[in-house]
Amino acid sequence: MKFSLRFPGQDRLPGVAQEWHSRLTPPDYQRVVGVADDLGFSAITVSEHIVLPLGEVDRLGAYWPHAMTTMAFIAGATRRIRVNSSVIILPLHHPITLAKAISTLDVLSGGRVTLAVGVGHAQREFEALDVPFRERGRRVDEALDLMRLLWIEERPVYQGDFFSLEGVVFEPRPVQVPHPPIWVGGNSKAALRRAARHDGWIANAVRMDLAEIPRYLDYLWAVPEFAARNRPFEVAASTDAFAPGEVPAFDGGSPAAAGAILDVMLTKFSALRRDGVTFSAVPLPPLDDVGEYVEFLHWFAEYVMPHFG
Repeated sequence: MKFSLRFPGQDRLPGVAQEWHSRLTPPDYQRVVGVADDLGFSAITVSEHIVLPLGEVDRLGAYWPHAMTTMAFIAGATRRIRVNSSVIILPLHHPITLAKAISTLDVLSGGRVTLAVGVGHAQREFEALDVPFRERGRRVDEALDLMRLLWIEERPVYQGDFFSLEGVVFEPRPVQVPHPPIWVGGNSKAALRRAARHDGWIANAVRMDLAEIPRYLDYLWAVPEFAARNRPFEVAASTDAFAPGEVPAFDGGSPAAAGAILDVMLTKFSALRRDGVTFSAVPLPPLDDVGEYVEFLHWFAEYVMPHFG
């Protein structure tokens, strides 16, 4: 199993983010991504909303970064860790512009980009950006097809209901062959079918019981396009945060606290791996500041990662 980290300070989801996240400074950001890079974590993930409807603020918070800008910062401050847009709301971006951003970052990072996308759910966000909400699924399918053509073909030609292209060239193309991995988030059957055509599926843990993952995967494996694949496929799912009181505060890595946290983590990650999950974000126990966060990352790399290869 591979482990990713939510980028602290740039992901302030209520119930997941902690108080110290809002106090981080640019040197703190550089420090934590450098430590994650050195310790062997597989990816740092960045979520995105462009604007958030007022009715969603209590549930999702108001603070959301621009994913590609944040990913560029992370890539520039690291050497080996992957940067993962988990997730970009793809219909809110023009696919040609986004394809250019992804391919440029893939070149500059040495091939360390994963594009994780979703269709979106907040209708007022679509209205603010003048994108028809009811068309979002079909727009995602066309956008992904067009982006793959831009990344692969020397003379891309495309004609769809929403996008068309001919008579142009597109460079730089990505370093990764045939292109950066594309993961699809969402629990609907449409999302699972879409994921089966690409490189990974991200379960939305907020809207599902993670114990149901095997049932979702049975559906995904049965999609005809999945059988025709010849590339690796990742299944990403995370508990995101511990329930209140589920684990003690990390407390500077005291033996009692660390032992209790380790027992819970091994149980959670073992269950996810058993059910087919290959990639999971690390939930944080209660922490006081960035220094304790760095201590926790060292502890996790030493005591949890070896159990999962």
